[in-house]
Order: sequence, then C-alpha cells, then structure tokens
Amino acid sequence: MQVVREPKAFREACEAARATGARVGLVPTMGALHEGHLSLVDRAAEEGATFRAVTIFVNPLQFAAHEDLGRYPRTLEADLEACRARGVDLVFAPDDGAMYPPGFQTTVTLGELTKPLEGVHRPTHFSGVTTVVTKLFALTGKCLAVFGRKDYQQWRLLERLALDLDLPVDV
Repeated sequence: MQVVREPKAFREACEAARATGARVGLVPTMGALHEGHLSLVDRAAEEGATFRAVTIFVNPLQFAAHEDLGRYPRTLEADLEACRARGVDLVFAPDDGAMYPPGFQTTVTLGELTKPLEGVHRPTHFSGVTTVVTKLFALTGKCLAVFGRKDYQQWRLLERLALDLDLPVDV
C-alpha cells in the first residue's frame, strides 16, 4: 500500500494506476475509520474498482467557528493499518497546508440543495464539503467515488456536483 501526503503525488499515483488499465475507486474520509468506512472500500471493488484509493483528511472548511475542529479524532496509524488490512492500494493523507496552501481563496458552493435539512443548522458546512471533494475529484481524475448513504443529503449534493461540473466521476 502506497501512502502519499502531497496532492501532486496522489494525482500521479492515480494517473499511473489508470495507465495500467485500472479503474480507480475513491473513498474520501476524514479518518477515524470504522467498519462503515471499510465497507465502502469493499463496495468500490464490488462496483468494479480495481485500484482503491482512500483519502484521510480532517477538512477544516467543514467546521464552523463554534464547532470544535481540534477535538475531531485523528487516528492515522490505526487508519493506515485498517486500510492495509482491507487491501487498499493508495492512501492520501495530506495536512491542511497541502490542501489549502497560503493564499487559498477558492470555494465551491452548490445552490438551493444545501439549504434544507443539515444546511439549516450548519449553513457553511456543505461549502466546505463541496470544496474539498471538488479538489479530491480533480486530483483523482476519472474514477468511481464511493460515499456512505447515512448522509443522504451530502451524497446527493456530491452527485449533483459531479454532474454540474462535468467531472469524470461516477458517484
């Protein structure tokens, strides 16, 4: 299993996998992996991914000022071991500076779909989600992206994101 920390290295590893004919399966996470996350790795394979990539990144843009980003669990070594045991091919585990370098200003916001349900209570949350996932989709390139269905609104937003921006991603 390859572990990379820089966006360029992640992009290159995904491109190299596709060059061999592999279908990349992307499983974005914020770490603290549990069986639900790992079942998404299995689902990627079941849906035809022959190269499985997991991202582990606690995205600060998803947290509002009153939410405690610092208390979000970070268990990278255990997460890497779980990925290794599940047969993951590539883990992308960047730090904040790799994903949002100094001067970073661009965000991605979907319209009305973000306003009901969770958006009522966390109005900035989905902008953070769609921004980081857009970056991950751009870095991964053509792929199958697998998300849990426990957060139905988020799943539908990311499906809409890929469709609206003509990204080569099957959600």
